[in-house]
Amino acid sequence: MSDATLHNATQDPDDFAVSISDSIESFIVAVTEVAKGDEPDSAVPFLLLEISQLLLTGGRLGAHEDFVPDERYEPDIGPEPDVDELRERFANLLDPVDVYSEVFDPYVPRSEPVASRISDDLADIITDLRHGLAHYRAGRVSEALWWWQFSYLSNWGPTASAALRALQSLVAHVRLDQPLDELDGLDTDSGVSGDEEQLAEEAGKVMAAEIAGPLGLRGM
Repeated sequence: MSDATLHNATQDPDDFAVSISDSIESFIVAVTEVAKGDEPDSAVPFLLLEISQLLLTGGRLGAHEDFVPDERYEPDIGPEPDVDELRERFANLLDPVDVYSEVFDPYVPRSEPVASRISDDLADIITDLRHGLAHYRAGRVSEALWWWQFSYLSNWGPTASAALRALQSLVAHVRLDQPLDELDGLDTDSGVSGDEEQLAEEAGKVMAAEIAGPLGLRGM
């Protein structure tokens, strides 16, 4: 069945669930491998590819009719796996381009950009995906699909979209030989003014050539 008909209620939900869970598990495994830092030269292109593929999975969830869990209250999945080490690994791997600015909701008038970190984004995405995967592996398929769909719309979808935009922008700066504004003076604990001149005053300059090699952006 094509993705265009995924909203059809007559579709076998098990087939859809298997496809979604396979995609999510593949993303978790692949990104966890990137975090190990064994191949830092390919980190950014690989993350760009993996998040793009994950957002296709999210789009399929978003286009589907609402899932309804079997139980009124969500069953306990036990303690959540710690993602602090994963977060720190990505922060080290992506330095100095981890911090970026993003408008949280493009439909809120006069929204100002906020500071975000790709490392935080990846850790948050994986936390949401693992939560649903725990339900799926326990045989609670409808609960897993409900959680993945709900959290795609409320958290990991917007987070993945923001991270993808940052990674795509990074690749574009390097491939188009455009200097990158450094955001080292910017932190996620502080707000970001929408005033471009103020951003320019806070930012230094990091030449694309300085980050292209270590992040795998040369000769792609």
